[in-house]
Amino acid sequence: MTLEILTSDLLGPVRHGFFTRRGGASSGIFKGLNCGAGSSDQAEIVAINRARVAEAMDVPSDALISVHQVHSAKAITVAQPSSGDKPRADAMVTNRAGLALAILTADCQPVLFSDVNAGVVGAAHAGWRGALDGVLEATLDAMVAMGAQRETINVVIGPAISQAAYEVGPEFLDDFLLEDTDNTRFFADGKDDRMLFDLPAYSLNRLRRAGVAQAEWTRHCTYSDPDRFYSYRRTTHAGEADYGRLLSTIRL
Repeated sequence: MTLEILTSDLLGPVRHGFFTRRGGASSGIFKGLNCGAGSSDQAEIVAINRARVAEAMDVPSDALISVHQVHSAKAITVAQPSSGDKPRADAMVTNRAGLALAILTADCQPVLFSDVNAGVVGAAHAGWRGALDGVLEATLDAMVAMGAQRETINVVIGPAISQAAYEVGPEFLDDFLLEDTDNTRFFADGKDDRMLFDLPAYSLNRLRRAGVAQAEWTRHCTYSDPDRFYSYRRTTHAGEADYGRLLSTIRL
């Protein structure tokens, strides 16, 4: 099966892709394009999957750059192919051609950034904690420091868990109310005391407030489409032992 790569016109001529799980070498519960070295999948199989992504992006495997994601608001600048231990961060930016910034997700948001005029791109891993703590704004700040301008940056949120599948408790809402009482608009009533949180809408709001040119979500829900996407929450509900990780990437 060939790779399936979702793209957005908003990112313009910049090469990028939100890769689905189709076209990979993994089997069993990881069936497909599992790119997560942190999973219990076979390391050599994950390496094959990542090599397929690198080939599709027309870069050598060591130019497919990842970080050790920790649900932080930390963004780093990347200037050369990776070697050694991965830095602990959740976003990357670069102005170097031939470096593909790669984010791993399985319900959290993969977010790709592009300023074509300045020749600067970025990629962020934004779960609820990272989004609330400011990882999106940190990515924008790092891009601006490299010469980008907020008003010429386009941003696309890739496949992520949708509001219909994202049930949370009342204590979760409290964290968002501490930031801004208007955040109630991103929550809908669920069963009993549960609520449904709209993570993409919340993130789009933050991006637009930050002054980007344009921002959109691809509107693909990871939870509701098991043939195309891995999902941590779906795996948890199914009682499975582990889950695969999707890869999203962008390069100049």
